[in-house]
Amino acid sequence: MLNSSIVITGATGYIGSQVVLALLSRLSGGSRLRVIARNSSDCSFLEGLPVDIVRADIMDSLALHEAFRGADTVFHCAGFISYARSSRSALYEANVVGTRNVVNACIYNNVRRLVMTSSIAAVGASEDGSPASEANTFQEWQRRNGYMEAKHLAELEGLRGVAEGLEVVMVNPGVVIGIDRRNPASLSSSNDVLRLIYQGKLPIFPSGSTGFVDVRDVADAHIAAWETGRSGERYLVVGSNLSFRELFDALRPLAGSSMGRAFMVPGVVGLFAGFCGEIWSMLSSHPSFISLESIRIASRPLAFSNIRSRQELGLSYRELSETLKTLVS
Repeated sequence: MLNSSIVITGATGYIGSQVVLALLSRLSGGSRLRVIARNSSDCSFLEGLPVDIVRADIMDSLALHEAFRGADTVFHCAGFISYARSSRSALYEANVVGTRNVVNACIYNNVRRLVMTSSIAAVGASEDGSPASEANTFQEWQRRNGYMEAKHLAELEGLRGVAEGLEVVMVNPGVVIGIDRRNPASLSSSNDVLRLIYQGKLPIFPSGSTGFVDVRDVADAHIAAWETGRSGERYLVVGSNLSFRELFDALRPLAGSSMGRAFMVPGVVGLFAGFCGEIWSMLSSHPSFISLESIRIASRPLAFSNIRSRQELGLSYRELSETLKTLVS
């Protein structure tokens, strides 16, 4: 069973499943992947694919030590995303302690290279709104955001692995959007929000901006990071920097759109919506895409440079219009 030398955590998730398909399209005949999935994960989309499924949890260090046995490369795509304050402990456990366990299991098994799915959330934001690069320093205000802090600390775990002799490359996607119709696991809350906008059910937008990227480009970035990425480095993976007003304008002309006039969210209204999202998250025990922190971040003029990923990984990015069409076709 454990005869494959490439292992993927989070293989049933939005990004991890896309990495699985991207790897399978590149591997020679007869090669197999080893995918790590929790007992509760739905692995039905993997049926018929040349993969070995190992039931393990990244929070179980002993199970990971066994699951990584004989591996040459590990793609660590498992993680947890939430901007709700009530999720802070869960964010730390999944993203920091989970990554620590993955790094330790790699070192224990003499894994050669670890490719980590990080985020633009771990990158220091530019105060003036100019595109941030991989070298930007993490800001003090970002530490107050549970998700940003957790992803930042997860990267430090990866760098600790580098100090202990493990090759580690970090991939930092922007807001990942788009659907690959070949992939039944190509599902995300970001896509759900974009559909609500397209259907005219969410006619308000925040005042800020951020970086967006197609999920297929993110998978390609992981493969390129594995093949040519420099150990100890991070690579920002962003196809388009857009204000949320520009995002709405890009969705409006798509065929079948029911969008009407949209309005920028006033500060007080945004904070009230974020407060309501926090309450819903606490009562339902599920993260809400609207929270106090998500509203605050969405009000900032954030942008990110993809120069390093283009130059060192050889990446090219799909047009935003192509990505948005996958949501409605």
